[in-house]
Amino acid sequence: MSEPAPSSGRFWAYELPGGWQVLAGCSEADNDLLSTRLAAPEDWWFHASGLPGSHVLLRAQPDLEPNRDVRKQAASIAAYHSKGRKGGVMGVSCVRARDVSKPRGAKPGLVQIRNETSLRVRPAVPHPAKTVRLPE
Repeated sequence: MSEPAPSSGRFWAYELPGGWQVLAGCSEADNDLLSTRLAAPEDWWFHASGLPGSHVLLRAQPDLEPNRDVRKQAASIAAYHSKGRKGGVMGVSCVRARDVSKPRGAKPGLVQIRNETSLRVRPAVPHPAKTVRLPE
């Protein structure tokens, strides 16, 4: 008899200077969990514009706003974890997590966003990266 699947998602986790944490979904189901259950309203959400890829979350810090450089680093992680990884400079959508919603009946990984801004970045990730499991 096989074990039941864990109720937690798998994510790539990155630490940016200043203590900022970035999480990227490893699958469509992980993207759903990250975007709809784990994201706090003040977190920042990123996704490569017009391409399949990971949903990426920059975790908010109390009383701090990430500067443009931190947001661009998180956007670069989203670009890296997309189908456009080898394409050079690309657009990445950036919104607050409160502006991400899942349409009723939508397939895993599909969301709608509003109040979008776009950042132009090259795909890149800081090292080291680690894979983590977070509970729902």
